[in-house]
Amino acid sequence: MARKQVTLSDIAEVCGTSNVTVSKALSGKDGVGDELREKIKSVAREMGYIPAAKYIPSENIGNIGVIIPEKFLTPVGTFYSALSNRIMKRLKQDNISCIQENISEDEEASLILPNILANGKIAGLISLGQVSPEYLKMIMQKTNNLVLLDYYIPGIDVDCVISNGISGAYRITNHLIENGHKDIGFIGTRLATSSIFDRFTGFARAMLEHSLPIREEWIINDRKNDNMDFGEMDFPQTMPTAFVCNCDEIAFAAIRKLKSLGYSVPDDISVVGYDNFLISEIAEPQITTISVDATEIADTAVSMLIDRINNPLKKSEIRSISGNLEIKNSVKNIC
Repeated sequence: MARKQVTLSDIAEVCGTSNVTVSKALSGKDGVGDELREKIKSVAREMGYIPAAKYIPSENIGNIGVIIPEKFLTPVGTFYSALSNRIMKRLKQDNISCIQENISEDEEASLILPNILANGKIAGLISLGQVSPEYLKMIMQKTNNLVLLDYYIPGIDVDCVISNGISGAYRITNHLIENGHKDIGFIGTRLATSSIFDRFTGFARAMLEHSLPIREEWIINDRKNDNMDFGEMDFPQTMPTAFVCNCDEIAFAAIRKLKSLGYSVPDDISVVGYDNFLISEIAEPQITTISVDATEIADTAVSMLIDRINNPLKKSEIRSISGNLEIKNSVKNIC
């Protein structure tokens, strides 16, 4: 005999609640307490509930929200701007409206909910640029239809799209080593974001595999706390022959700072970056970097969010997009 298909009524009976409440809990709608929502979702999984094959055409989804912490929108913060612009373009192609809201540092610190969530104006949300775990947990209390873009937070179960920072930084550090560099530093505040930490991990792996020392005085913070003033980098008196920077924006700022200190790039110190966006082309010299496809990353985030809206019970996942080494003019061969 065929197994009876589990229904909303079956789940409601086990949980001691109504069909309407079960439907709201499984679809991520408001009106259900966090504890009851988790109980309903857990029971649904245990009972083998399969949602009806109900695909929502993208044009019927409603508005999609994008939140970006203001601290990432620096005057030359072109990579995040590119991601945001591509998200809006992709959504427009799918006949979906996009509402973007910038989050101030005070709003994040005070756990003030974004207006687009508080007002119930959106069907799903893309969080672009890392927010604190506390702020993210508050957001997740309001929506299950969420994708993190360019970051993840360990221990928090949510869909994410990131570039493969470990692999990319490993590859570009090896490029420096192949060009004779043994004294190599890293520029980036390691614990500021998951992407910076991943890139430091890739750098460290390459150094350790070649039995090269990782000297703490050559690990340069690129910001102080949440201050995004990249001119605050403090360089040591004794310098390495090369620096791996966590992104092109930092590499650009580092080149300017090094020149102000009397160093020539790359003749005295080589500098590499990550992202391969416009700023790597206008720098002097042009920056050797890892190319990250902003279009692919943004489109993947949109596709994942639409899939999440259509399939609310699917397991969350992290999708990692690999980049390519782009050799330009900021590395000197010292072999």
